[in-house]
Amino acid sequence: MDSKQPKGNQKNSSNINAQWGKANYWKWGKFYCHWKVLGEEGKRAIVFLHGFGASSSHWRFNANYFAKRGFRVYAIDLIGFGESEQPGPSKIKKLDNCFWAIQVAAFLEEIVYKKNSGKAILIGNSLGGLVAITTQALYPGLVSAVVAAPLPDPALAQSIQVSLPNWLEKFKNKLIHIFFNLIPLELLIPIILKTKLINIALQSAYFSSIKYDSELLEIVVKPALRNSAPRALRAMCIGMSTRKKTCTAPFLINKIETTQNQPQILIAWGRKDNFVPLSIGKKVINQFPWIKFFIFETTGHCPHDESPSDFNQYVLNWLRTNLRESIQKQ
Repeated sequence: MDSKQPKGNQKNSSNINAQWGKANYWKWGKFYCHWKVLGEEGKRAIVFLHGFGASSSHWRFNANYFAKRGFRVYAIDLIGFGESEQPGPSKIKKLDNCFWAIQVAAFLEEIVYKKNSGKAILIGNSLGGLVAITTQALYPGLVSAVVAAPLPDPALAQSIQVSLPNWLEKFKNKLIHIFFNLIPLELLIPIILKTKLINIALQSAYFSSIKYDSELLEIVVKPALRNSAPRALRAMCIGMSTRKKTCTAPFLINKIETTQNQPQILIAWGRKDNFVPLSIGKKVINQFPWIKFFIFETTGHCPHDESPSDFNQYVLNWLRTNLRESIQKQ
């Protein structure tokens, strides 16, 4: 387990912002997906996966850094987020990390590998970290390394995984469906977005003050103001609450551990994370000591955005050390 004291909030927004890269849309089955790309074709691919409520724009302080150091950088808006489709019940009844992993795998096969050689590197924040781990577990032939910063999953906090009888599991899932369908998200979301509640919620994800970061507020608020946002959020709540055991982080990491060629995995955590306590990360490492673990001392839930200079440098050095056969120093 490593940790270090970040040098500070070394953000430089003079030539880097949420509009980085070239924006594209991709038709995946019956869904449309938004994604961005930056860097030369043919270079080693990095795919950034955003966290809950965020989008590809949240990698505003990271994309240029890695593109300038010889990577082809991609970022995708997961279904339900950003500018990607926010589907209703007629298209999909629930969204979970296994569904998003299928989306990422299709993106790698249909978009990324047409322009690049070698397996991709997945770097995810929060929910994106869980999706990255899920993609690695389900599609090991597509991914060479995973960075999850951090790795959230309620199943990681449970000391014992309890298997319910089939009838009771179905009953529980039915109650969850009823509960989230009764919550008036169409009324609650606008109230949250149009009051100071959204600022309070955002600040809780950061250790440093974000009072004057209007761009961050726009990254989160703009997609949530779409008319389709409540139905997508409902699908996520239902999906993540009714997942099968095979979609939970403990099961997925166990699956990865038994693969023939064990991949490189880095889990990073902010010591000041108020959303997912550091104790969860330490528990993961105690159970899976082969995974590399790193702590950012004065950082919250979004180390890539709050302490980008330290995050970028540490991840780059880790990649060069562990994938040195295919990454050349620029």
